[in-house]
Amino acid sequence: MTQDSGAPRPLSPVIANTTNNKDRTLLIADDDAAFRNRIARALEQRGFIVTAVGSVAEALAQTARPPAFAVLDLRLADGNGLELVGPLRQARPDIRIVVLTGYGNIATAVAAVKEGAVDYLAKPADADAIEQALTAHGRKLPPPPSNPMSADRVRWEHIQRVFEQCDRNVSETARRLNMHRRTLQRILGKHAPREH
Repeated sequence: MTQDSGAPRPLSPVIANTTNNKDRTLLIADDDAAFRNRIARALEQRGFIVTAVGSVAEALAQTARPPAFAVLDLRLADGNGLELVGPLRQARPDIRIVVLTGYGNIATAVAAVKEGAVDYLAKPADADAIEQALTAHGRKLPPPPSNPMSADRVRWEHIQRVFEQCDRNVSETARRLNMHRRTLQRILGKHAPREH
């Protein structure tokens, strides 16, 4: 069962100390509750034993019994997911960490890989892409997706996300995106770019 933020339960010591390939313990740290819960449920259906949290502090509490896998958002309620890569890897050197990044944070995601993450994915990432990144063998990045989102679609998704985070306030969204209000209104009035 998914353990969500509030009072995350520690992982079972028996499970967490297992070093064979059957260990499917997974920590998800993401401050977007809807996304976190959706991904947690999808990965549980794929056989992972999930602990889901929304903050750096909650994630650090899991280092006492570190999981085999971790999915970390760069932006968390009380800090940066990058702060978690080192402590998790120190607690469990064989942990496989995938970092999730929003539009425009690719440089930080690359820094996370240098710190010890095995891959990074741009949000919104789906459960298939996350599972593939977590379970890819070796240090090489997994092959590119057969049908990746276009740059226009990634941009559109990012704008929609910021718009929702600003409680659908066009003026505030435009200010945060450093975009003219009328330009933003035109973008919001259009449908998502079509994928080929």
